[in-house]
Amino acid sequence: MKIQFLGASKVVTGSNILITTGSYKILLDCGMFQGSDELELLNSEPFEFNPAEIDYLFLSHAHIDHSGRIPKLVKEGFKGKIFCTKATKELVEIMLVDSGHIQESDVVWENRKRKRAGKPPLEPLYTVDDARNSLRYFESALYNQKLYVNESISIRFRDAGHILGSSIIELWITEPNKDTVKIVFSGDLGSKDKPLIRNAELIEEADYLIMESTYGNRLHESKEQRIEKLINLINETVSKGGSVIIPSFAVGRTQELIYELNKYYEYNQDIEAFLRIPIYIDSPMAIAATEVFKNNSYCFNDETKKLILNGDNPFAFENLHFVRSHEESMRLNEVHFPKVVISASGMCTAGRIRHHLKHNLWKSNNAVVFVGYQANGTLGRILKDGVKKVKILGEEIAVLAGIHSIEGFSGHADQKELLDWLGGFKKKPTRVFLVHGEEEATTTLSNLIEEKYNIKPIIPNMGYTFQIEDEVLRAYSGEILEPIQRKENIKMELEQVYDQFESLVVKTERIMDEKLLNKDYDNLKNKLLQLQKELLDINIFLGE
Repeated sequence: MKIQFLGASKVVTGSNILITTGSYKILLDCGMFQGSDELELLNSEPFEFNPAEIDYLFLSHAHIDHSGRIPKLVKEGFKGKIFCTKATKELVEIMLVDSGHIQESDVVWENRKRKRAGKPPLEPLYTVDDARNSLRYFESALYNQKLYVNESISIRFRDAGHILGSSIIELWITEPNKDTVKIVFSGDLGSKDKPLIRNAELIEEADYLIMESTYGNRLHESKEQRIEKLINLINETVSKGGSVIIPSFAVGRTQELIYELNKYYEYNQDIEAFLRIPIYIDSPMAIAATEVFKNNSYCFNDETKKLILNGDNPFAFENLHFVRSHEESMRLNEVHFPKVVISASGMCTAGRIRHHLKHNLWKSNNAVVFVGYQANGTLGRILKDGVKKVKILGEEIAVLAGIHSIEGFSGHADQKELLDWLGGFKKKPTRVFLVHGEEEATTTLSNLIEEKYNIKPIIPNMGYTFQIEDEVLRAYSGEILEPIQRKENIKMELEQVYDQFESLVVKTERIMDEKLLNKDYDNLKNKLLQLQKELLDINIFLGE
């Protein structure tokens, strides 16, 4: 048996793992790469396998970085079966069609530029029709049902507590004349005590564990602080006459925000009238996903079920408004009263949120609040890192609005929760593979796992294959990501240099200050001469 890591290795997107037995080929997830331009180019690359040879795909959850290349897989020859939970299947029906629409729209935009440049047109990664066609291959199951896929493969979906329908996949594989091997894939593990959905289930045993590590180097703030911090930010911004823009994932995070805001506005009778400002959900996909949530209440936690039984609709309150049409969305930026706009996408890579940022970032009385993970290279990450100007939809925008982040809303387990979840195994896995994390997070978590549980995790590079033969693990390289990762690292260093130069230019007047020159002339001149030398050295190094 072989396990090959083809996505989400030392990065947080593009989840894709190939398991090959003597008789079958199985995929765990088939997600889209998101982030920098270089990383997203991997979506257009041919798969590292023949899609027609894949027998089964087991999908952990609906998020696009786990499901987004399924239409491409089917378009290129996949004819097998796709298994996931019932709620995941219903969410994927919305998300993949929406993704197909984005692929088509992006290509139209790009081809206009290519035509002007005399370049041939591009084809979309896949179309809306391709997305709809891929849905024919899905089969769903409920949590904790053990499915006997064939004579040698069984699976069971356990609640991962990340988003509605998210699952930990337990996979049993029996090959001829060999003992059964149990592989557990964590998918994305949710943070404990999230709104709406249950905590991640504990798994009793595994031979091999493939485990996420997104927040392997971080701890979240307390659950109580997150809503208090959000409400304080909203009220402070309103008092300045500003609006709050919240980039949010359409599936999961948006529904949790609605739930928390419902509790605040519905059960707080002392709120002053001027603070009951309108809350707009401006994302057609989020609105459709909210309906899926309503249809899968069996997935909810006990607190949410109790609210419903007491007559409360957790997805509705007086000042909540759903924005459906493009015209309604545009009008939000034409009126200037204080408001909260919650819009997708969560990392600001696409969708209506980019228009809201374009119209609101340059106003100093506004606030932008991030409530989820921002991958390297995304607009969300760039803003969160403190850039002063940003290009959105072809226009350079000054960043004058307050930029805030509330980690407590994260859909991912933090470092302690990841360690506790692994600690819940009664029989610890022989090997742990850490995926779905940037290198610092993954390395930090790896060191802690080794220290606490005496298991030395493997951090696979993208493209690496591991062969399991009589409980012996052998690794074979086949590097995919390393050239892109090197380019990303240099790009980040260059951005640091540009920022430092911009800061130096701003300080020109200070440098020419007479008192400073009298005091530190020689020291300052020496540093500038050294800087000139280093810049010349780099230019010589880069010269042909």
